[in-house]
Amino acid sequence: MTSAVASTRSTASRAGALRPLANLWLLGVLLVAWEIYARARPTIFFPPLTSILVQFRQDWLSGPPARAFLSDQFWTAVLPSMSRLAQAMLLALVLGVAGGVLVARSPIIRDMYSPMIRFWLATPKVVLLPVALQVFGVSEALNIFVIFFGTVWLIMINTADGVGGVNAAWLRSASSMRLSRWQLYRHVILPAAAPQIMAGVRVSIGVGLIMVIVSEFYATTAGVGYEVMRFQETFSYLQMWSAFLLIAVIGLVLNLATALLERRTLRWQRRTGLGAL
Repeated sequence: MTSAVASTRSTASRAGALRPLANLWLLGVLLVAWEIYARARPTIFFPPLTSILVQFRQDWLSGPPARAFLSDQFWTAVLPSMSRLAQAMLLALVLGVAGGVLVARSPIIRDMYSPMIRFWLATPKVVLLPVALQVFGVSEALNIFVIFFGTVWLIMINTADGVGGVNAAWLRSASSMRLSRWQLYRHVILPAAAPQIMAGVRVSIGVGLIMVIVSEFYATTAGVGYEVMRFQETFSYLQMWSAFLLIAVIGLVLNLATALLERRTLRWQRRTGLGAL
């Protein structure tokens, strides 16, 4: 009996470990189709996936073991991009959460600024690049501003929706306990709105990465976006695809890191659907 239970548990454990791999079958099919098509119709513009992977290793993973095999080119390209993203996201988080709380808690501010927030949320942020280029010039401030402007509205509107949807019964209970304003926000309002705030942060990081790449196309001499443009202008299409793959890996790592942070900070929340990913 004991051996049967142990066998069942072992089988269930193996099935659980293989489930994530089974979910990747469609991606595997697409990658195989990519390889077959690229070899059947050879062109420099659409190289085989295996060639891209070899180039990816040469460009980004040819460093010493002491630096996790990451090459000098990797650090030269990735560090400036991630520095810009981190600075802009920190600024967007602070101002986005503060602005969202003000919009949700003040009817006057909500009536005045809610249409503007939704307007900028719906506007493609890349249209501001020519204007920002005139204001900031080719500088680090331009990149940070473009990334910040592309992400702050997502965080702000998610925060406003989360704070505005706090259960009224919780607010009445907090009032009956004579909580101070600081205690009210710290222990009731912000924790209740945290799921939507984190959802806004998670989406905005993906948007922020896009804005990093786009801004680096125009106004920088270092970064992942700059590398893509440099390879494109020198007709180094295999290296360009290698940089595309690097951007995809960075996006995946950022998404997984944000999901892990969200899962740890919101352990009390039961997640279903896409939010559980």
